[in-house]
Amino acid sequence: MGKDVIIALDFPGVKECFAFLDAFRGEERKPFVKIGMELFYAEGPEVVREIKRRGHPIFLDLKLHDIPNTVRGGMRSLRDLGVDMTNVHAAGTVEMMRAALEGLTREDGTRPLLIAVTQLTSTDQARMERELWIERPMEEVVLHYARNAKEAGLDGVVCSPLEAGRIHAELGESFCTVTPGIRFAGGETGDQARVTTPERAREIGSDYIVVGRPITRAEDPVAAYRRALAEFVG
Repeated sequence: MGKDVIIALDFPGVKECFAFLDAFRGEERKPFVKIGMELFYAEGPEVVREIKRRGHPIFLDLKLHDIPNTVRGGMRSLRDLGVDMTNVHAAGTVEMMRAALEGLTREDGTRPLLIAVTQLTSTDQARMERELWIERPMEEVVLHYARNAKEAGLDGVVCSPLEAGRIHAELGESFCTVTPGIRFAGGETGDQARVTTPERAREIGSDYIVVGRPITRAEDPVAAYRRALAEFVG
């Protein structure tokens, strides 16, 4: 599986989003981008279609988590948007993830990649134990959720870069790891708890890194994106 950098388009609306993407018009290879709740809920499916028309691969990051039938229907509504990847919460159970996969699969058998969120990179061990009442070590919890995702037939998981290596070791190199919590060396971590650099994420074994503020808030976003590519992909 080829490695890539995914830029998180965490903007409040299309004006800010397209102003940012306009900086990449001259790039021969359009960046892979992530559309999350903030932008999708503000602008709806049309923002996905427009960004796709501009030539960007898209990870639609809505983290569906509900009863299986509701998630099946939600994925059915998303499957023809042309996205390349989307996700659910692994905490929704194996049955829910299987329902998501069923809803996302088109009549001709094709579908986007489907991955599952294990534990958010803003969650650390202490908070997981205190607030979620999950007392197992973080790495064990993430790996257990990843096993459930693979059992359900999903393509991979969202995890921190710190867990990517062990997931590949136990579940195979073809099981995809998408890792947020990426910061350049010396950068501020913000609200992230489990973080590392693009270079370190590559060494550990991440397949995709998701980078938001270090690129979107950079003085020169294109240069920051190219730096992330150079450090992660080489």
